[in-house]
Amino acid sequence: MTETKTAIQIPDFITVRGLSELMKVSPIDVIKELMSNGIMANINQEIDFDTAAIVAEEMGYEVVAEAQAEEEEATALEEEPIWRQVLAHEEEGSLTSRPPIVTMLGHVDHGKTSLLDVIRETNVTAGEAGGITQHIGAYQAVKEGQLVTFLDTPGHEAFTAMRARGAQATDIAILVVAADDGVMPQTREAADHARAANVPIIVAMNKIDLPNANPPRVLQGLAEIGLVPQEWDGDTMVVEVSAKEQYGIDDLLGAILLVADEIKPRANPKARPTGTVLEARVEKGRGPVSTLLVQNGTLRVGETLVIGEHYGRVKAMYDFKGNRINEAGPATPVSVSGLNGVPSAGQQFITVGSEKDARAFVAEQEEQKRIGAVMPSRGVSLDDFFARLLEGESKTLNLIIKADVQGSLEPIITTLNKMSQENEEISLEILLSGTGAISESDVMLASASQAVILGFNVEADHIARNAATNEGVQIKTYNIIYKLFEDVEKAMKGMLAPTYEEVVIGRAEVRQVFRIRSVGNIAGCYMRSGETRRNAYGRLIRNNKVLHEARISSLKHLHENVREVKIGFEFGVGLENYQDYQPGDILEFFVSKKVEVS
Repeated sequence: MTETKTAIQIPDFITVRGLSELMKVSPIDVIKELMSNGIMANINQEIDFDTAAIVAEEMGYEVVAEAQAEEEEATALEEEPIWRQVLAHEEEGSLTSRPPIVTMLGHVDHGKTSLLDVIRETNVTAGEAGGITQHIGAYQAVKEGQLVTFLDTPGHEAFTAMRARGAQATDIAILVVAADDGVMPQTREAADHARAANVPIIVAMNKIDLPNANPPRVLQGLAEIGLVPQEWDGDTMVVEVSAKEQYGIDDLLGAILLVADEIKPRANPKARPTGTVLEARVEKGRGPVSTLLVQNGTLRVGETLVIGEHYGRVKAMYDFKGNRINEAGPATPVSVSGLNGVPSAGQQFITVGSEKDARAFVAEQEEQKRIGAVMPSRGVSLDDFFARLLEGESKTLNLIIKADVQGSLEPIITTLNKMSQENEEISLEILLSGTGAISESDVMLASASQAVILGFNVEADHIARNAATNEGVQIKTYNIIYKLFEDVEKAMKGMLAPTYEEVVIGRAEVRQVFRIRSVGNIAGCYMRSGETRRNAYGRLIRNNKVLHEARISSLKHLHENVREVKIGFEFGVGLENYQDYQPGDILEFFVSKKVEVS
């Protein structure tokens, strides 16, 4: 069994004492290890990262550069919503369980709001135009003493648009499917959007009371879109319900609690509050009113909010029933008044100390926008996947495929899946496939999921093109099918981790060893063939045996630092972490060259 090494972060320079404290060993042991590597150092002497890393690794530790660790942490957090960034830094003991947040998705008339209407025991459906949800609402219900927060959205487009703005506000998705209609195109799209968000899906088979209800057909349709029911040995819970007859509601709530028990949603109620805007409007007599979902911390009346370019002190706060409250903890939806404007749904809110601080914060953000210091668009393209891979990102190419007819779509999907199976290193993930023009909904899903949109014999409408420009999403359309496959194949080859081969560029003979204070020993050499460069590596050979191999740490000619030395010249060179040069040694210099993928 392989022993797991303890990881430690080492800065660019560290004292011997500091390194020993990091590793929790005696400084004497560190000094002995340094001596065995030809380096004499006392307990208070500073050593560089490379030297410290060699010592630590030989003493059984895994080493991470402090700057690299901070950069990786920052990169990982860039894609996370603000509240998840906060949670990432919370101490384990400060996190407590919170109510799960559930979103209703599905076809336009399959009964999402009617079902939610029964759950919260109110009647908002009657007050909506045509019985269709006109805006985002948020409500809470109680099951077995546990709170559950529900978001009622106008559809998967709004759900994904919020994700694209960084507001991953959902823990569980309820996919509502009518037992008489079965799986519709919007049902398929809603499922794709929920899967792309990586949230668990529970299916609520509504209208089970209707005489023409056909549950087996619904189960078959669900299996065809990748949601295999548990009855068919799958992992998707399907709950039969009827909003009209109020049947199966307890079973649905029970299923939600089961999933919540697995994912264990948590937050820190004592942290500084942050969360997401669900909706905002201007009300007569109250001014701008915003519906917020608190996701971490506890929001209180009197605190100062900042949401994008808007800010203000919370003058009043109401729960989803309209009752006035003074504070709201994690996973609680509230309406607040006091902002100086109307923010957009999906924006993140934070709190600051005062309105003066808020004005300063907003002014700073505006200044950053003015000078172009804001982060570039989150969108991706086929061409830049390789660059992102080099930064350590996932080796998955996310795609959205749209075609003119089903007869074109099926061979495209089949061929792309085959390409993915044949490549062990890179995988293709088709988030959504369908027929028809490329829409704004497709663009928002691509933006939220870092995907590229590929169209065959279809075009994007004007609204979708504008959205793609704003979100930085790449849309590529084709009318020759092999060109589509060719571009994807090129992207996959570009995504492959590069391989390198060693190219020897020169050989030199050590003729004299010089001792330089504060630097150590330097090899005085004569370049016998080829050349050497400052960014090359050196291999020290003595009696036909390789004693050391490392990057060049210094390169001088006539006491001057130089970038390269050609054949026939004398020069001084040092290799990282090595001191024991002897006249007659051979130094072989080499570089790593990237091997092109064939």
